[in-house]
Amino acid sequence: MSKNICAFTGHRPSRFPWGYDESNQECVALKEILTGEIMRLTDIGVTNFLSGMAEGVDTWASVIVLALREKNPAIKLHCILPCKTQADNWSSTSQVLYRSILEQADSIIYVSRDYHKKCMMERNKFMVNHADIILAVCRKIPRSGTEATINYARKMSREIIIIDPSARKLTHENPVADFTAI
Repeated sequence: MSKNICAFTGHRPSRFPWGYDESNQECVALKEILTGEIMRLTDIGVTNFLSGMAEGVDTWASVIVLALREKNPAIKLHCILPCKTQADNWSSTSQVLYRSILEQADSIIYVSRDYHKKCMMERNKFMVNHADIILAVCRKIPRSGTEATINYARKMSREIIIIDPSARKLTHENPVADFTAI
């Protein structure tokens, strides 16, 4: 079975010590690790990437995928949006980036037309249900959407790659490999 679909999940800027300061050295280092892991995935045949397009990790990963697509047109970015108004309350700078990514995306899927209490989690479940691999940038934050998405991915037996943003270390969870080793 070919594993060629990866979904991104991760924290919004407010969850990181540097907040929205993407010039911060820790943020730059984290983006380099994220870039390296996305490049590694493309090297092993992952060509489709799903982004929920939240601020922070989702948009960073989307920008990386679009840059890699310039050199490898087989790479595709699919934006999975919780609702049509997702970015309405973001800063104007964030909205410009959001619209720019959407204009370049290979596809856009709206999980819901209108915002409702569960639309973000429905978006996250949609991505897990349609992905082979989940690439997460996450630190342990109870009751966060990222943590809930990772837990759902575990329940659905997805391969999970977690980048710890503080230690900048990768953890791989591969339920299929773990099961066959028993």
